[in-house]
Amino acid sequence: MKNILLILALVTTFGLGFFCHSLITQQANNKVKKMETNHVTKKVTGIGGIFFKCKEPAKVKDWYKTHLGFDTDDYGARFEWLEKDDTTKKGVTQWSLFKETGNYFAPSTKEFMINYRVENLVNLVEQLKKEGVAIVDKVETYDYGKFVHIMDIEGNKIELWEPNFDYGKTKKKP
Repeated sequence: MKNILLILALVTTFGLGFFCHSLITQQANNKVKKMETNHVTKKVTGIGGIFFKCKEPAKVKDWYKTHLGFDTDDYGARFEWLEKDDTTKKGVTQWSLFKETGNYFAPSTKEFMINYRVENLVNLVEQLKKEGVAIVDKVETYDYGKFVHIMDIEGNKIELWEPNFDYGKTKKKP
């Protein structure tokens, strides 16, 4: 009789331990999944543009056209490519020149600015604010996407762009 009670106690203890372990593991997995969905996992997805200052943008643009074969327009040059995750979507990287006396790069004193393509710009800006990153302006929306400017720790102005994948004729940003 003692052996039967001992075996019954062991089986009951094992069953309760297994049940509690399963319950705790399931709760931990649910917590991890919830954290993953609330966290912005992908920030920068690529380079959207390269901008730099020069004394005579028209002459420099013409030089690049003549010597390097850039297909230039009023805004500089566009380099087209296909999205990695969806090859039916076209992407572009913009190359643009700015007059060295202009203030588009302000408050940075640097002679260049990089435009980074991002996903979900509004949420990213909120996350960057919480991390103490200097946000230069408010998110602006144009017919080709959303933009905002931030500053890195060395005073480089960075343009963040969430494209809308409509690369037809677009209006120039101010």
